[in-house]
Amino acid sequence: MEWFEAAKSIGVVDITGGAPEMNPQFRYLIDSLRRIRPHVDIIDRCNLAILLEPGHEYLVDFLADNRVEVVASLPCYQLENVDRQRGDGVFEDSILALKTLSAAGYGSNPELRLNLVYNPVGAVLPPDQLELERDNKEALRASYDIAFDRLYTITNMPIARFLGQLKREGKRESYEQLLEDSFNPRSVENLMCQDTLSVDWLGRV
Repeated sequence: MEWFEAAKSIGVVDITGGAPEMNPQFRYLIDSLRRIRPHVDIIDRCNLAILLEPGHEYLVDFLADNRVEVVASLPCYQLENVDRQRGDGVFEDSILALKTLSAAGYGSNPELRLNLVYNPVGAVLPPDQLELERDNKEALRASYDIAFDRLYTITNMPIARFLGQLKREGKRESYEQLLEDSFNPRSVENLMCQDTLSVDWLGRV
């Protein structure tokens, strides 16, 4: 916290991990960030399922009270597709969590931003981001009365578990060629490594 207090140029703190909310210092971290710099942008890469877990019922109100932007993964707005990818019941839990966020003002209050993330299943590129955002907004509003601000598409990198999947399916070379053929040089100037420091939960840069 002393380092953060001294680093006046930091405008955004992006908290991520499998489920960062489970870290016992999660509340302390956000409370401290907000106390030291009241107007800093704080982002929680939220695991929607954690919002429904016993002992974490406080999270939605806590995030809203601290004006924390929520970024959450939702593979699709259709039950069959989500449960096929994530497991039975995941879609319903995700929708319930999103409704809870919506009831707290997320997606409708300009100070409570809710953004969704989509990444494709398999060795393909994501569809057009703006078109997918429009489709998701229409479907979630019509079916569940859920609003959100933005949808971001993410291209899967051929690393870790996904790399293992590509190897098993014999698609590693073709997928890497697809990435190379689709490379956009204009994206380089906006790479996170240009202006972002990664700090682990032990404070190591």
